Amino acid sequence: MARKILASILVLTAAFAAVSADQPVTFLDITRAAGITWVHDNAMSPDRLLPETMNGGAALFDYNNDGWLDIYLVNTGECEFYKPRNPRGNALYENNRDGTFREVTQKAGVAGRGFGNGVAAGDYDSDGWMDLLVTGVNFVILYHNKGDGTFEEVTAKAGLNAEGWSTSAAWLDYDKDGHLDLYVCNFIVWKPSMNYICGNYDNKGYCIPTLFKGAPSWLFRNNGDGTFTDVSKKAGVANPQGKGLAVVAADLNNDGWIDIVQANDTVENFLYKNNGDGTFTEIGLMSGIAYSRDGAPRSGMGADAQDYNGDGLLDLCIPNIDQQMFSLYRNNGDETFEDEGVENPEMATATRTMSGWGASFLDYDNNGDLDVTIANGHPDDRINTYQPKVMYQERPLLFANFNGRFRNVSESAGEPFQKSYSGRGHALGDIDNDGDTDLLIATNGGPPVLMRNDGGNRNGWLGIRLQGTKSNREGIGEGPAVHRRPRRFLSTQITSRPAAQGRLHDPRG
Repeated sequence: MARKILASILVLTAAFAAVSADQPVTFLDITRAAGITWVHDNAMSPDRLLPETMNGGAALFDYNNDGWLDIYLVNTGECEFYKPRNPRGNALYENNRDGTFREVTQKAGVAGRGFGNGVAAGDYDSDGWMDLLVTGVNFVILYHNKGDGTFEEVTAKAGLNAEGWSTSAAWLDYDKDGHLDLYVCNFIVWKPSMNYICGNYDNKGYCIPTLFKGAPSWLFRNNGDGTFTDVSKKAGVANPQGKGLAVVAADLNNDGWIDIVQANDTVENFLYKNNGDGTFTEIGLMSGIAYSRDGAPRSGMGADAQDYNGDGLLDLCIPNIDQQMFSLYRNNGDETFEDEGVENPEMATATRTMSGWGASFLDYDNNGDLDVTIANGHPDDRINTYQPKVMYQERPLLFANFNGRFRNVSESAGEPFQKSYSGRGHALGDIDNDGDTDLLIATNGGPPVLMRNDGGNRNGWLGIRLQGTKSNREGIGEGPAVHRRPRRFLSTQITSRPAAQGRLHDPRG
């Protein structure tokens, strides 16, 4: 039997209000107003190196335990194929609790190194302080949070040897021993000398990943003493055919064990079923998520798992590149999924010419139903010259859930949804502790986009802080199977208001 998560309950309050139909929830771009001046450098060069197209990551997490979400942004840096004149490095912005942020990167010691890709936050040693895992081309970095406003790089000490193009990562407790383990996506076998010429010598283009060999991803088991052991092969997840760009870890069959979904680029997606004995079985083809309906591999560049129709089963959303539409997989409850993307015409139409890098379920209007938001942007800056209907910079999308069907409400969602960006991912969380979900989009070669949710808290919301006492501190990968969620009920909005102000909070946002 899975261990139960025990929570320390301090104060419990809820807010109720009615949202008027003529007052739609909107988002406001507050990036500049919030004091965020950092800009991503994609290192774009005449050589058209493939890593230039994919970098840019972001996280919302509470690094100093003050109950307010802070921001971490991943940048490029000096490496074998890039020598920047004025390297900017990664950035950590501390929440000032007044709608603004201040950069504390150098003080905190998290400027990073190398050609960065993504980031995942998690308290791997359960000391109550959120740590950071940064991915990139031929490296990963593990920053241990010292609890005094600074971090220490412990990659080598922790035994994290991931020499490959790491992209996305997920913290999970796959063996339910109470310690957070780590899954890291590996993309392709690549080095500068393998940068083929695509197009012609006078007009070089970026090559698609079909020209490169896949690479096995990594599963690192947490030893409970600050170190990790690579168990990828032993666990059965070291598939050399993978070209991983996104991962989500969730209990998809309600057996109490965390499964792993890896979204791959130009090859089939993987679903690793947790056998409960330290091993996994890959069932992507049998589950129906490996290929499109017509049996073709797609370019999965994001992944999320939530129960969008309230049947007690976790569903999946995997965005793809243009012309492929995005995948919305409904969980059938028998370890198979049905792609409902076509059954949602507004979603199918809107995503036909889009390339989605980050897709997340969220309840943006706190009405109790899970909606979907997607950050978009094509990897090739010249795509419009040979595909006139496809743009390099694309608008983000917001789909509202109406009884399990999704409507495109992007046009009424505020100015940020009317602008185009070279999106490469996003993070969600309540940055101002007002009870609704805000958005942060990471872009390629541009500034991030911080969107404040205005009006989502007009419906009811509840702030909680959960703290595992027998499980790992965050309670990831523990607890019984998910239960049916009542429809049209109070929305549970995980917030980050300090306990001293009378709210329970979850520092993960």
